[in-house]
Amino acid sequence: MPFKSAAQRRKFAELLVQGKISNEIFEEWNRETGGTKLPERVKPKAKARTKKAKATTRTKRRVKSTRKAK
Repeated sequence: MPFKSAAQRRKFAELLVQGKISNEIFEEWNRETGGTKLPERVKPKAKARTKKAKATTRTKRRVKSTRKAK
């Protein structure tokens, strides 16, 4: 899984130095990320707004024709 931000990459490097993750894990993530330019931080996605219910409208009555069908 590639890194999503530069801050995440730094955090993983810190965990590597502390010995909490292996070098293989860090290198795998680094390899998958490649040389792409990462944003400093990733903002969470905005929550979807709830849609307002449409007001129901009454349908118009059909006017009966005065002609007789043949």
